Amino acid sequence: MNYTKTNNLIGWCCFAIATLTYILTLEPSGSFWDCGEFIAAAYKLQVVHQPGAPLFLMIQKIFSLLAGGNNHKIAYWMNVGSALSSGATILFLFWTITALARKILVKAGEELTTAKLITIMGSGAVGALAYTFSDSFWFSAVESEVYAMSSLCTAIVFWAILKWDAHADEPYADRWIIFIAYIMGLSIGVHLLNLLAIPAIAIVYYFRRTTAPTSKGTLTALLVGILVLGIIQYGIIQYLVKLAAYFDLFFVNSLGLGFGSGVAVFAILLIAGLVYGIRYSIRKGKAVLNLALLCVVFIFIGYSSFTMIVIRAKAGPTLNNSAPDNAFAFLSYLNREQYGDRPLMYGQYFDSKAIDYEQGANIYRKGKDKYEVAGRKFETVYDRNTLLPRMYSDDPQHVGFYRDWMGMTETQSPTFIDNIGFLFSYQTGFMYARYFLWNFSGRQNDEQGHGNYKDGNWITGIKFLDAWRLGPQDNLPQSIIGNKAYNRFYLLPLFIGILGAIWHFKRNQKDAGVVGLLFFFTGMAIVLYLNQNPLQPRERDYAYAGSFYAFAIWIGLGVAAIAEFIKKKANPTNSAIAATVIGLLIAPVIMAKDGWDDHDRSTKYTPRDFATDYLNSCAPNAILFTYGDNDTYPLWYAQEVEKVRPDVRIVNLSLLGTDWYIRQAKLKINEAEGLPITMSNDQFVQGVRDVIRYSDQYQAGANVELKNLFDFLLSDNDADKVTYQDGSKENFLPAKNIKITIDPNQVIATNTVDASMKDSIASELTFNYNKNYVTKTELAIFDILAHNNWKRPIYFSVTVPSSNYIGLDKYLYNEGFAYRLLPLKPAPADSTSQRDYDINLKPMYNNVMNKFVWGNMKNASYLDPESTRMIGIVIKTFNQLADTLIKAGRNEDAKKVLSKSLEVVPDQNYSLYFTLYRYMEAELLYKVKEPAKADAVVESTSRYIGDELDYLYSVARVKENLTSNDIQLGMSVLNELIRVTNANGRTALSGKLQNQFKSLESKFMALR
Repeated sequence: MNYTKTNNLIGWCCFAIATLTYILTLEPSGSFWDCGEFIAAAYKLQVVHQPGAPLFLMIQKIFSLLAGGNNHKIAYWMNVGSALSSGATILFLFWTITALARKILVKAGEELTTAKLITIMGSGAVGALAYTFSDSFWFSAVESEVYAMSSLCTAIVFWAILKWDAHADEPYADRWIIFIAYIMGLSIGVHLLNLLAIPAIAIVYYFRRTTAPTSKGTLTALLVGILVLGIIQYGIIQYLVKLAAYFDLFFVNSLGLGFGSGVAVFAILLIAGLVYGIRYSIRKGKAVLNLALLCVVFIFIGYSSFTMIVIRAKAGPTLNNSAPDNAFAFLSYLNREQYGDRPLMYGQYFDSKAIDYEQGANIYRKGKDKYEVAGRKFETVYDRNTLLPRMYSDDPQHVGFYRDWMGMTETQSPTFIDNIGFLFSYQTGFMYARYFLWNFSGRQNDEQGHGNYKDGNWITGIKFLDAWRLGPQDNLPQSIIGNKAYNRFYLLPLFIGILGAIWHFKRNQKDAGVVGLLFFFTGMAIVLYLNQNPLQPRERDYAYAGSFYAFAIWIGLGVAAIAEFIKKKANPTNSAIAATVIGLLIAPVIMAKDGWDDHDRSTKYTPRDFATDYLNSCAPNAILFTYGDNDTYPLWYAQEVEKVRPDVRIVNLSLLGTDWYIRQAKLKINEAEGLPITMSNDQFVQGVRDVIRYSDQYQAGANVELKNLFDFLLSDNDADKVTYQDGSKENFLPAKNIKITIDPNQVIATNTVDASMKDSIASELTFNYNKNYVTKTELAIFDILAHNNWKRPIYFSVTVPSSNYIGLDKYLYNEGFAYRLLPLKPAPADSTSQRDYDINLKPMYNNVMNKFVWGNMKNASYLDPESTRMIGIVIKTFNQLADTLIKAGRNEDAKKVLSKSLEVVPDQNYSLYFTLYRYMEAELLYKVKEPAKADAVVESTSRYIGDELDYLYSVARVKENLTSNDIQLGMSVLNELIRVTNANGRTALSGKLQNQFKSLESKFMALR
C-alpha cells in the first residue's frame, strides 16, 4: 500500500474522530471564564483583555457567520471553531508521530514492509487519539478559548520542521523555515505559547545542517534557540513597539506633529531597512542572512494581526479593554501592565521588608495635543532577596499557605532552600506534575485542589498505590466515586508513554532529545516563567497542554516499542497489529471511556442562563456592579451577543479603577446610558488621584454629606490637600462617616420605592466607609452615588465581595442574583421585628418564579465546578426567599418557591458546605407542612454527611488531618438536622440521626 496515501487517510480519520468527539461534547453556548469575553469581542471585533488575541477573534468572527443571523447559535459555531482547530491539531500530531517513527523503522534504501507500515500507522493513531481524549486538551477543545487554536499553531510548526528535515537537501527546502516563521508570527495573535517550540526547532536545524554534531554545538544551538525566542518575545513583540512609541513621542512632543506620525515614520524606516537587508543578502550571496531576514519579515506579516487591536480601539467599541488607541497605550497593553509584575530570577521573600524605592522611566499617557507624563515607574528595594524567589507574595493568605505547605512556624523566615523546596514540591509537583498525571494516570475529581487528600488529586485507580499517597481507598465517598471526573487510567497511558520515550532515546537520541526539549519548554519552563503564587482562582492545567502534546508523541512511539518486543515471539505483521490493538486499548480507549462523561458539555447552559438571571434581577436602566470573571464575562456575552437586557449597564469593579474604563463608562453603549459620572477626564486621568489616603487628623464628628466629600476629594485648592515630607500636596480623605440626604418625593417619583412604603424611606442614608484609602474605583462610585439622585437603580451582584460595598451593606436588598441599593430605614440592631430587610420581596419573588432560567442544571449530562458553585447561590436564593415569605405569612407562596427549588436544583450535595443549604431547605419544608419532602432532604443529606465523614475518618487515622474544618462542619450540620427533625415531631428519623451522630462522634473522639 502507498505510504503517503495511507498516512493521509489514517491521519484524516483521526481528525474526523477527534472533531466528531469535540462537536458532540462541545458547549452549546458561552462558557465560564474568558470565553464569554472572547465570544462577545469576536462577534463585534472588539478589544479583549491584555495582551489580546486579534487573529483568534477574527477567525472566530468568520465562524460566527455560520449562525446565519441566529444570535443564539453564534457561541455554538465559535465553539465549533475550537473543535475544528483541535481536530486539526490531532491531524498534525498524527503526521508528526508517523514521521518520527518512519525515520527509525525505515532506513534509507530499505523497503517499507507491511509490518513496518502497520507499526508506523498504529503509532500515529495511538498517540494522536490518546491526546484527543486527554483531559486538559479536551477541556479546551469544546469552548471558545485561545488554547485550541494555540495548540494547532504548535502542532503545525513542529510538523513543519520535521517536513523541512525530511527535504532539507532539496532545492527550496528552506521555504519550510519561512513557513514556520509565518505561523509563529500568526500565533502571536492567538497566544504566545507557540513560541516555546523555537528551541526544539533550533536543535532540529542544527542536527540537520551539521555533519558531525557535538555536545558543544548542540548546547550552542540550544542557546541560540533560546536567544531567538527572547528576541521574538521581547525584541519584536515588545521593544520594537516601545521604540515606535518613543519615535512617536519625539515627533509629537518635539516636532509638534500629530499622534501616530512617529509610528508611521518608524514603520517606513523598518520596512526600508528590511528591504535593503534582503537585497544586500541576495547581492552578496549571504544565504543565512537572507533566510533570517525573510523569517523576520514573515513574523512581522503574521504579527500584523495586532493592527486590528489599534484600529478597533480607535473605533471605540463597547468592549475596549485598556483603550490601546495610541503608541504608549498599545505598548502597555502588549506588556500586560494591567496585571502587575512578579520576580523571576532574583527578588524578595514573602517576609522581606521594603527599605527604599527606586524611580524608573516615565509613564506616558495621551493628552489633548501631546503625550503627558503620568508618573514614573518604580521598583521596591527589599532588605532580603534571593535567587529564584518562589515564595515572594506578601498577601496574608499566600503567606499562610507558604508556611503551611513548607511546615514553617509563624516566626520562621524562609531561606533559599525553602524557595527551592516550594519550587519543586508545589509549583512543579502540585501545579504541573499533578496536571500531567491527571491526563495519563487518572484524576480523583474535578474539585479544585489546594493540597488536601480529597480534592483534585491525581490517582492511578490502583488501590494500594493511591492508598499510600491519599489514605484508604476502600471507603470512598460519593464526592469522589460519584464525581464524573473520577477517571482511572491505571497508569497505562503513562506506562506506554515512558516506554515510548525509552525506546525513542535508544533508537534515535537526537530526535528524542528534540521531543524532550519540546516537553521541557512547554512544561517545566512555563513553571519557572509563571512563578505562580498559591490559591489560584482556578486550575491551570490548560497552560501546559503543549507538554502533554509532546508526551503523546511518546505514547504513540510506545506502540513501536511493544511491537518490537512482541516480534521476538511472533511474526512482524501480527506483532504490529497486536501492538496497535494493545496501544489503543491501554491509552485512547480507556481515556475516552472514563473521560467522556466529564467532558460532555452538550446539554449545559448554566453560564448563559445564570448571566441572564443576573441581568434579569435588575430593574430597567439599572447600573449593575460586578467583580470577577464569572459574574462579568458571561454577562457581556449575554448582552452583546444574545441581546439580553441591553438596558442594564454592567460595571466591573476590578476595571473601574482605570482611567480608560471610567472614560468609557461615561458613554452610552447599547441601550444603556452612560454612568452619572461628573468628573472631567483630567480629574481621574492616570497619575492623578490614583490613591487618596485617609487622614484622621481632620476627622469630623458628624456625618459628612457625600456630595461635599466628593467635591473635597476633587478640589485643586492647596488648602484642601495634605502636605507630605517631600513637599508634595495630595488630596486626602478627611472623614469616613458619610451620609446621603434623601428626598422621599424623588425616590417615589423614580419608582425606586413604592408610594405605599413612603414611611419606610430613610431621611438620610448613613454609612461608615470601610477602607483607609480611596482609589479611582471608590471615587467613581462616590460620584455615581452623589449624582445619580435615584434616577437609575443601582445593584451589586451577589458574588461581589462585601468589602466592595464600601459600607452600604445595610441598604442592600436582594432581588435575585443582585442586591439593590434602597433608601429604606434599616432595622435597629436590637430589633425583634420579623422583617428580613435583606430581601426586597415583591421583585425577588417575580424574578425567581417567573423570569429566571436555570441552565438545564437538573438534567445536564455534566456540570463543571463553576456551575456547581453557582448552584449553591441558587439554592441559597430559594431558601432566603421562602424564609422571608414564611415570615410574611405567605406560606403557600413559600411552598411554591420550595417546590420550584426541588424541581430545578439537582438532587445531590456538592460539598459539606453545600449541606448547610440542604439543612435550611429541610427546615423550611417542615414549616410549610411538607414533611415527606423535608424527610427526603434530611435523609439524603445525612447519608451524604455520613459518607463523607466516614471517609475523612478513615483518612485521618493514617494521614495528617487536613480536613478538621470539614469534619466540624459536617458534625454541626448533622446536629442541626437532629434538632430540626426533633422539633417537627419526626421522632424515628431524629433517633436515627442521633445514632449516626453518636457513632461518628465516638470515632473522631478516639482520634484525639
